[in-house]
Amino acid sequence: MPTSELPEICDLLVVGSGAAGMAAAISASHHGLNPVIIEKADVFGGSTAVSGGAIWVPCNPLMQAAGMTDSREAARTYIRGESGNRFNAELVDTFLEKGPQAIAFFHAKTALKLSHRTFSPDYHPDSEGATEGGRSLDALDYDGRRLGQNLYRLRPPIADFTILGGMPLGRPDIYHFLRLTRSFKSAAYAAKTVLRYLGDRIVWKRNTRLVMGAAVAGRLAETVFERGIALHTRHELIKLVQDGDGRVTGAQVRGPNGTAHISARHGVVLATGGFPHDTARRAQRFDHVCKGLPHYSMSPASSTGGAIAAAEAIGAAFIETNDNGGFWTPVSLLPNKDGSRRPFPHLFLDRAKPGVIAVGHDGRRFVNEAVSYHDFVQGLIAKLLEEGQRSAWLIADHTALRRYGLGAAHAFPARIGRHLRSGYLKRGASLGELAQQCGIDTVRLERTVTAFNDAAAAGNDPEFGKGTTSYQRYLGDADNKPNPCVRALKAPFYAVEIFPGDIGTTMGLDITARGEVKNRDGGVIPGLYACGNDINSIMSGSYPGPGITLGPALTFGYIVGETAATG
Repeated sequence: MPTSELPEICDLLVVGSGAAGMAAAISASHHGLNPVIIEKADVFGGSTAVSGGAIWVPCNPLMQAAGMTDSREAARTYIRGESGNRFNAELVDTFLEKGPQAIAFFHAKTALKLSHRTFSPDYHPDSEGATEGGRSLDALDYDGRRLGQNLYRLRPPIADFTILGGMPLGRPDIYHFLRLTRSFKSAAYAAKTVLRYLGDRIVWKRNTRLVMGAAVAGRLAETVFERGIALHTRHELIKLVQDGDGRVTGAQVRGPNGTAHISARHGVVLATGGFPHDTARRAQRFDHVCKGLPHYSMSPASSTGGAIAAAEAIGAAFIETNDNGGFWTPVSLLPNKDGSRRPFPHLFLDRAKPGVIAVGHDGRRFVNEAVSYHDFVQGLIAKLLEEGQRSAWLIADHTALRRYGLGAAHAFPARIGRHLRSGYLKRGASLGELAQQCGIDTVRLERTVTAFNDAAAAGNDPEFGKGTTSYQRYLGDADNKPNPCVRALKAPFYAVEIFPGDIGTTMGLDITARGEVKNRDGGVIPGLYACGNDINSIMSGSYPGPGITLGPALTFGYIVGETAATG
């Protein structure tokens, strides 16, 4: 817990407490500064704490120590192919040079202990420079009890992503829980995990085993607190303060006790998570929203773009030329008791599985369902604009629904009755019955499924090639032969309605390779730094692989801390 009120002066003010902000503070502390972190929300961890937690860094030391091969040149070629004519050579080259150094620092000098994924293909594995694994890292599961009372200040898991009222599942957990009725080993693993959780609920009133993004946030937080770095929640940046020469020397901050001024000898770092809940900027910058389509964000509601606006108010440059203004994901909408609805992301658990297809209201498929969530939404947006609709549908048969789940309707033994009663999940004994409930063209849907099933019998998908890359097969079901992603659908059928959404924004502040924020003339605003989703994505709106936000976040947080300390 903070030992004092917000100080009047510090060495470095870090705004935001996700991976980027905590990384910047830890790096600055390592280089001799005494930073202070402020966080707008009443919990810390930002979107990192509720993310999948993957960290994408080519040529990282963990993959190299394991004997895996990669090269900076191959990674650069891959990113350049993904980014096209918006390729930012300065920032990409810096990321490829400094990223491995940052990972080595955090893994060796902090509580952020990592492991590499031996097999985790880049999202476009057939592109030049892509790899089949090694570039993506995960934080080791973390015992949140090490945070003591600060555990209760860490952003909790999103309830819809948990089971048993609050137990999150990590990647290995998902594997075993989906197989608990088919494997004694998986059943034993699941039982042990549940017993640990039930014990935590009795003693700690919440989960203490932190996985995925929560493990990243928890581990970084342990080092933040060990180093004595103050982290003040419920403190919002209102305005950046400059001296007569234009150098950023502090900020006005609104906290529980009103508005205060804090001076920062070495400047201010912006790391607040971008603008996913700035509805006005979203309406201006997301092309599909400009054209009337709905949009829902999975990011914390506190990420309203205030830091970006404060930087723009003193002349900072905001880049708005990315083809994709966000990191897209399809979402379905769960009903709340008050009649509103909340989004649930369809990232990787259902779309790629056999027995699942996506169709528009016209009953036609429109995309390879097994591509990345970002690519899927690009296809979804194109379909909705072409069709003049606001949503589409994911359809699964009974076997797929009970084996893999469909959105928030989890796999067996979870019950689906409440989702049927609420209308979130539709069910039909026949395609015609399902189509009638969903407003889908019945004749066309029947033709679509018949054609899909005819080819699926041999494991093929001639229309879209579902299951034709290593990444797609990685997300499928290896037990389904010959194609892990393709199987004929059989009655009864289920459907959930899907919409465009995001897990963060790609557009942001323009920075130098040292993390300094640029002004609109291309010069540097002295004393102002940025990292994480407050900066324009170094991938320029593309999405090359799992962890391409947290990898750069840690890297540029590491860089910013050093830059602020050494000048």
